[in-house]
Amino acid sequence: MKRIFSGLLPALLLAVLLAGCGGATKLQDGYYTAQALEFSHGWKEYITIMVKGGKIVSVEYNAENPSGFIKSWDNAYMQNMLHSNGTYPNEYTRYYAGQFLEGQGKEEIDALTGATSSYNSFQKLMAAVLEQAQEGDSSIAVVDTSH
Repeated sequence: MKRIFSGLLPALLLAVLLAGCGGATKLQDGYYTAQALEFSHGWKEYITIMVKGGKIVSVEYNAENPSGFIKSWDNAYMQNMLHSNGTYPNEYTRYYAGQFLEGQGKEEIDALTGATSSYNSFQKLMAAVLEQAQEGDSSIAVVDTSH
């Protein structure tokens, strides 16, 4: 039951944020980033969006290790994850970011089999980065993405 609630919380927060006053959500132009509070399995996930003309025009979702190396560039990690989970970071990060961009943060994003943990983190990071964009706050939002 706890997992269901933790998965619903970001969706509920997102719905409240999008409802706002009168249902119209205005995103302020600029770059906005939300990142995980802590490293998980050696990686810290983040989302960066660019808003132009009140619309999200780019989304980057990924993770980095303490040295700044990007997870989706790690070929050894990709091979291991592909064989054990059926997906890999370069696939699921683009998938989630693409859905976010296409739906402009207003539509539900489907979880990709094999990347459920990242999906849960993505939902929390997405809610935080949207809040930053609504407020025009370009500081980095730090989010507890632990499940």
